[in-house]
Amino acid sequence: MQNFTVNQRGYYGEFGGAFVPEILHRCVTDLQESYLPIIESESFRNEFHALLRDYAGRPSPLYLSKYLSAKHRCTVYLKREDLNHTGAHKINNTLGQILIARRMNKHRIIAETGAGQHGVATATVCALMQMPCTVYMGQTDVQRQQPNVKKMEMLGAEVIPVTSGNQTLKDATNEAIRDWCSHPDDTYYIIGSTIGPHPYPDMVARLQSVISKEIRQQLAGKEPRDYPDYLIACVGGGSNAAGTVYEYLDDTRVKIILAEAAGKGIDTGYSAATIRLGKPGILHGCRTLLMQTDDGQITEPYSISAGLDYPGVGPIHAYLASQHRADVIAITDDEALEAAFELTRKEGIIPALESAHALAALNKNTFAPSDIIVLTVSGRGDKDMETYINYSQTTHQQKQSI
Repeated sequence: MQNFTVNQRGYYGEFGGAFVPEILHRCVTDLQESYLPIIESESFRNEFHALLRDYAGRPSPLYLSKYLSAKHRCTVYLKREDLNHTGAHKINNTLGQILIARRMNKHRIIAETGAGQHGVATATVCALMQMPCTVYMGQTDVQRQQPNVKKMEMLGAEVIPVTSGNQTLKDATNEAIRDWCSHPDDTYYIIGSTIGPHPYPDMVARLQSVISKEIRQQLAGKEPRDYPDYLIACVGGGSNAAGTVYEYLDDTRVKIILAEAAGKGIDTGYSAATIRLGKPGILHGCRTLLMQTDDGQITEPYSISAGLDYPGVGPIHAYLASQHRADVIAITDDEALEAAFELTRKEGIIPALESAHALAALNKNTFAPSDIIVLTVSGRGDKDMETYINYSQTTHQQKQSI
């Protein structure tokens, strides 16, 4: 049986590893040596699961969508990560990592954020633990995600707008790494996705695996079996997707569908479809698929969704795609927006734009009546209201002009 988990060197096949500046070598090595003993300790597990239950509000519901089930003529469940405290799956990871940081005697927290959900979740746990927090966020994302910026500041975090490059997630990550290089002794970097040098991709996937553990338990209480036929999740860096599939990686009865951001179309030059368009390369500490030119220069990604606007993808997902363990579907901005409004008006659930990409993937597949599908709604759409309002107004004006 093929093994889809990370090896001892931090690789998933050819993807992964740890490529860091010399000044961070000790920080990363210490984390590599510490994370598994900490995560597997009884004291960590007890504290982590108590916080997930009593603070984050887990387990998140597994909701049978009657509308989507009728439309697609199968059984469609939504894993409601949008109902977690802070409004997304990100809290699972930040709670786990801040407990690791405390056990490693780190006293200052930094993070990067795109859509702001990871930034809010990091600021939240820093407030909980009374630790100073600095969040780097691209200026473009600061402007389009103002509600989350205000939340982070209210929680006591310092939000630093990044004005280099495309002023989005890649550039925020660059600045967070520079900060880490300047403060290696007392600072812990809470990376928000399954990206970065080993052990971050594996550590984040393990912390997010609570999603698939719950799916297994919840399905067993609703269906004659504890596994679905399909798991569907959106993928940028890929933490919600990794958590969704983690418990089922070696179960070939379960098909995996990953929805990435096609932006305005994969052939337009305005896209973030990294798996479709990317080639192997090294960015932010790991070898993975990257959108890049022939001479290795990173191509600026584009997506209407700030959380998917990244030129790389987690090495676990690059490997799953390369081994055909996961089918990857590129979803355009318009397809995601249509799916978001459909779920809102038919089920009363306003999804995050990231999650809307996963919802749109349903329309790209044909399912058997006996199929059971679990689709992860990774976050709620509060942060995207301005985008949704603008889209709704534009659509209304277009209909009136016809």
